[in-house]
Amino acid sequence: MSDNGCGFPAPGLHSFLFQPIAEVGGFEFNKVMLLALITTVLVVAFFWAAFGKARVVPGKLQMVGEAGYDFVRRGIVYETLGKKEGEKYVPLMVSLFFFIWIMNIWSVIPLAQFPVSSIIAFPIVLAAVVWILWVSLTFKRHGFVGGLKNLTGYDKSLGAVLPLVMVIEFLSNLFVRPFTHAVRLFANMFAGHLMLVMFTVASWYLLNSWMIPAAGISFVMTITMILFELFVQAVQAYVFVLLACSYIQGALAEHH
Repeated sequence: MSDNGCGFPAPGLHSFLFQPIAEVGGFEFNKVMLLALITTVLVVAFFWAAFGKARVVPGKLQMVGEAGYDFVRRGIVYETLGKKEGEKYVPLMVSLFFFIWIMNIWSVIPLAQFPVSSIIAFPIVLAAVVWILWVSLTFKRHGFVGGLKNLTGYDKSLGAVLPLVMVIEFLSNLFVRPFTHAVRLFANMFAGHLMLVMFTVASWYLLNSWMIPAAGISFVMTITMILFELFVQAVQAYVFVLLACSYIQGALAEHH
């Protein structure tokens, strides 16, 4: 019997907690870390296999790899940064896109059934990588004074409100922007997984009660949520990389 007294095992924060699989030197290694590690291996292995021995006439695996690579390169990086500026950032953005996408997809894979991105530590680290790159590029391109003007939105034409605008822009760029970059990915994956768990558990619970017709409705909702999650998982990877490119574009843009 659950705490709510009706016997329904309602999902909650406990659905995101996992016991350690192993412990090495006081460091706990759990299921989420294992999935993140497998994701890394899968992404590296796929692109290694696709492009390790690239041929002029590509095989099927190379064609799939080229399609994925070109989607990110032309559809996100070139569209945001342009070909000249963006080319050097393509490998990073391709890596981010497929790493995040696969981390999200685990949510609907049997046995795994958990999106790694729903643990906020992972989006925070990825957003931190983008933030460090963005800030370093800002100062590298514009110098110290120019970088500060870029980060604070300095525009003398604003007149008396300039100091207020500069403070708001500075706080927004250095604190709010990386926070929202991480939370956007985390929150969508967290909420999606919670909904999937709820409808899945509800289907099983109702099937073992007198409300079998309701179990059918819940099962249909589960399938619908899975299909919707597959869409959201790809969109969130796309949005994360798109925002990363837009931040870099802002760092490289000339300040006036």
